[in-house]
Parts: sequence; structure tokens; C-alpha cells
Amino acid sequence: MRYVSYLHNGKAAWGRAEGTQIIDLSSVAPDLKTALEKELLAPDLDGPHVDRTNVTLLPVVPNPSKIFCVGHNYEEHRVETGRAKTNHPSIFTRFADTLIGADDPMVRPKISTDFDYEAELAVVIGKPGRSIPEAEAMDHVAGFACLNDGSVRDWQWHSRQFTPGKNFPGTAPFGPELVTPDEIGSLEKVRVRAILNGEVMQDATLDHMLFPVPEIISYISQFTPLSAGDVIATGTPGGVGAKRNPPVWLKKGDEIVVDISGVGTITSRVTVED
Repeated sequence: MRYVSYLHNGKAAWGRAEGTQIIDLSSVAPDLKTALEKELLAPDLDGPHVDRTNVTLLPVVPNPSKIFCVGHNYEEHRVETGRAKTNHPSIFTRFADTLIGADDPMVRPKISTDFDYEAELAVVIGKPGRSIPEAEAMDHVAGFACLNDGSVRDWQWHSRQFTPGKNFPGTAPFGPELVTPDEIGSLEKVRVRAILNGEVMQDATLDHMLFPVPEIISYISQFTPLSAGDVIATGTPGGVGAKRNPPVWLKKGDEIVVDISGVGTITSRVTVED
């Protein structure tokens, strides 16, 4: 199943995506996060049908309580950044108000030109838990989505802490859909790509991850409870703009695509903060 959050006639709603139609399920729960918390997702739920061309997509979970991001989780990206190998994943946080819908433009802040793309698979938690064993981690996954972890590199590199460069408004397209695990098949074969103005910049499958999804979920759940609707961005492959020679920064008018096999595609135009 596939679920979306969206605006229709000026009102926020959510529903099940079926081809060109959305089955509006807002009568079941006020938003997708609440539906996950109350375990209300089911294939037989019905509601008014909305033409997908008449909606504006919101971040697929607009209001997650927590967003975790994994740094340097693909070997090629670890090498290009010069990071040493570690025994545990590098975790940083992103704020919910930085998320935008899959159709929204990415906003380069006016105080920097060092704006970069990062194509990532996002995991959405469906079942809460603490100290989750790796063998049970996938039971806690509601589904997957695309995320572009847009990064303002000079602010990211002000210190050893990533937070400033990862939390500018309008920098993280998230969607277009929440895709349930039964739609995906083998995670290891899922392919993550970033395509800038038609040129493939990042391209890797999830089996290149240093820390696979179950290990990430288990690790995070050791230090904090995971709640339904929480989001984990699982890291980006090699090929980011900052590590190219010369660097490739996102500029006004660029088209940056995040394409993840079986999950979906988000296409973002880049604008500059007014």
C-alpha cells in the first residue's frame, strides 16, 4: 500500500494512493502520524476519491516527533569524505519544520552558496519500541519514502556538529508516498540515485550500506524510544556535490531528482531564499 499527505482545497488531508486517485482517509484519523499511532492503516478503508492532479503533496509524514539522519553510511561516501571507519553509526538530527513536500522547491539560503544534495531512503516507524533487537527491527517499520537531505555545507562544517547545516528551512523534500514493506521486496536490491539536471550524480544499492536498516533501528532505539511516525534517513551514497572537483553546488533553476527503486521519485527545482 501507498499513502500520501496532501493539501486539497486548502485543507490538509491524507489517504491511500491508488494510481491517479487518492482515497481520502481523513475521517479515520486527522493525519497519517495519528493513523500510524492507532494502527489504523488497512487496505479495506474507504473514503472519498480525490484526483491526484488536484492536490499538493505535503511531507509524507508532516509532523514526525523525531527525525534521525545517518552520516557516512555508504562506503564510497565514507571514503570521499575521508572519514575513518567506526563501529557504530553516526547519528544527527533534523527538525520537522525543514521538511517540504515532493513537489515543493528546495530553498538555498541567502547566506550561503554551498548547497548540496543527498539522496536517501527514509524509514518511517510504525510500531513504537525501545531496545529493539535487530532481528525484530523490521517489524517496527511502517514503510519507506524518498528524502533529499539538502545540506548547507559551510554551515555543516563550522564545527564537528552537523546540526546547523542540516536544518535550514525548505531543504528536505520528503515523499512522495509512504510505501509499505510488502511493496518493496528485498531491501538490499533497492537502488538510490540522485540526478542533477539529467546527469546521474549518485547511484548505489542498499547492500553498500555500512550499517543496514535493522542495525540502525536497533542502535537508535537503545538511546531513545522510537515512536510511530518517527523518521530515519539512512544515509547517502558517494557522489555528493561537495566532494567533486570542482564542487558542484545547487543553484537557482537546477532540477534535482531523488529516485529510489520501488519507492518513488521526488523532483525538486532549486530556488533561492528571498
